[in-house]
Amino acid sequence: MARVKRGVAAHRRHKRLLAQAKGRRGTRSTLIRPAREALFHALVYAYRDRRNRKRDMRRLWIQRINAASRIHGVPYGRFMAGLKNAGITIDRKQLADLAVREPDAFGQLVATSQASFTG
Repeated sequence: MARVKRGVAAHRRHKRLLAQAKGRRGTRSTLIRPAREALFHALVYAYRDRRNRKRDMRRLWIQRINAASRIHGVPYGRFMAGLKNAGITIDRKQLADLAVREPDAFGQLVATSQASFTG
């Protein structure tokens, strides 16, 4: 059986790794081992933060809805409870967008929510 020299494969792998680590500071973009460690950490952070982004966006939507509903004199919890009692099923993303882009329509929702709130 012929002898297999692995230099070409290793070189290709290292080039690919350094291409992915491009733009990092210091030796993280030029040396193999620090570049590999930086890349692994970056992939872990990316995986984690794809999940955290969903959490962060929901928090942002709730803050926007709360701010807009308080302008009309209704806190967030009472507003959401009123919407549920009125049978209005609209998600927080749409509500936040409505609060920012269509304040008049959001005001009508607040009025509907207030009318149906029992508590």
